[in-house]
Amino acid sequence: MRILKRLAALVLAAGLCLGLLAGCAGEADGVSLSVCVGPAPVTLDPIYAEEIGDQTILAHLYENLMRVTVDVSGAPTVTNGVAKSVEQEESYDGTVTYTFRLGSAKWSDGTSVKAGDFVYAWRRLADPASRSPYASLLSVVVGYQEARSTGDMEQLQVTAKNDSTLVVVLTGHFEWFLEEVCTSPATMPLRQDVLQKLKAEAEERSQHPGGENLRWWSDPTALVCNGPYQVESYAEGATLSARVNERYHSSQAGPQSLVFHFANTAEEARSLYDHKVVDAVWPLTEERLTELAMDEAWEAIPELGTYTALFNCGQEMLADYQVRRAMHMAIDRSALAAAAGVTVRPAVGLVPPGVPESEEGDFRTIGGVLLDNDPEAYGENRVQAKELLGQAGYDSGVSLGELEYLYEDTGSNGTVAQALCRMWQEALGVQVTPVGLTKRELWAALRAGEYDLAGVDITAVANDAECFLMDWTTNSPNNVVQYANSAYDTLMAIIASAANGTARLGCLHDAEDLLISDCVLAPLYTRGTAWELRETLTGACRDARGWFSFASVVTKTV
Repeated sequence: MRILKRLAALVLAAGLCLGLLAGCAGEADGVSLSVCVGPAPVTLDPIYAEEIGDQTILAHLYENLMRVTVDVSGAPTVTNGVAKSVEQEESYDGTVTYTFRLGSAKWSDGTSVKAGDFVYAWRRLADPASRSPYASLLSVVVGYQEARSTGDMEQLQVTAKNDSTLVVVLTGHFEWFLEEVCTSPATMPLRQDVLQKLKAEAEERSQHPGGENLRWWSDPTALVCNGPYQVESYAEGATLSARVNERYHSSQAGPQSLVFHFANTAEEARSLYDHKVVDAVWPLTEERLTELAMDEAWEAIPELGTYTALFNCGQEMLADYQVRRAMHMAIDRSALAAAAGVTVRPAVGLVPPGVPESEEGDFRTIGGVLLDNDPEAYGENRVQAKELLGQAGYDSGVSLGELEYLYEDTGSNGTVAQALCRMWQEALGVQVTPVGLTKRELWAALRAGEYDLAGVDITAVANDAECFLMDWTTNSPNNVVQYANSAYDTLMAIIASAANGTARLGCLHDAEDLLISDCVLAPLYTRGTAWELRETLTGACRDARGWFSFASVVTKTV
């Protein structure tokens, strides 16, 4: 009853908000579009925004050097954003210099967007004091490691030659730099003067009763933006309304007003959609996904991540390859995927489906199956796993002692953890205790090396296979499994410097195969997602990394 009352109240409040708008749901052309893509913002600071809804809002308020839009077929494509042109030049030492010439873009207060705004934003992102989860986006920039270790951000080779020329020097060839780094919400430009002003005002308000924990972005209507929209009003926890930014450098064919409605659950979001309060909705409920999956022709959109079990090679027993291999072979991925949800599929490699490679297919399709998920072979795998454990000197899994499997206690992760630990117990006699933690607690344990096994979503900062593999080199600060293999390091170094695309892709497949073969991590499953837009509308797109663009939505012509 409480849930029904909450949903009814949410719909009523949303309807009242809509009554104040110039348009209503369904009127995209030149009027208003209302959408729901998650709960109220956790943060609108670009370097910290991890939620899909937060990133979607930022993608409409700010514009990067390049931008994601839709092509004539309705598919996402990357075009020039603030940069009107870009030049690329390779140096004798293997470094690659990108020179961006900025166009006549303006901030919403009329000030010109300058190269220095990018320098400030990128240095802020890379600064270890910021502790941004997206700092590694800039790990391909010359001077990144030195800047991180010393705190001297001037060592990062991102500089303003003048107000309209930005120069970025990379350590090698990274084909995903323009399309991924230069479109990410985390690398969008920021005005240092504006941020400092808003920060000071927020700190002053925080001294007053009820003003605790205010951040510089806490009042979105005060943000100075350079994207297609700027915030008009914000009803905390309910809606954020944005109008077209009149200073935006490009013509705006889509909605003149864009209203974000917030919902804490997929069920609440669905109610908004069913009551026609919004015309675009994500995420979908399990019930709706199950309904869609009944159509054999329907396919979920691949998510850019693979849920994976990590093995701490710094732990004495797990340093033994045969022990790790035995535990790998005892995993029934098909059963785990079935327990995780309707759009979940057993992993066949670390790189998930949907990561591009060539016109012949995506990286996963061309790379093929690296993990055998044949249910008929699972019984034999268990037998071999038991034999491997004996060869390692453990006649019984009990002799390994009690191990712990850490996981983030959200969604279906607990159900999967219980099932996985039960598999190890039944197949090998290994006693593994699942321990649910918060995300912060989990990653603190991983970075400190204080764990045996852990379940995590392996995601990538960019939609490229290299970004799933680069963290596992010996000296990578993100190598939480403590993997060390000189052959793997060599492959990744070749990939970073490869000018030949075919050779690069071949090495990427070899690197993934080697990483899987060494059993330092066990990919378990990949997820799919889906979203809905009214059939009368077109022009919306979803970036492979998760966020949405509604700036080009129009009504379909008959």
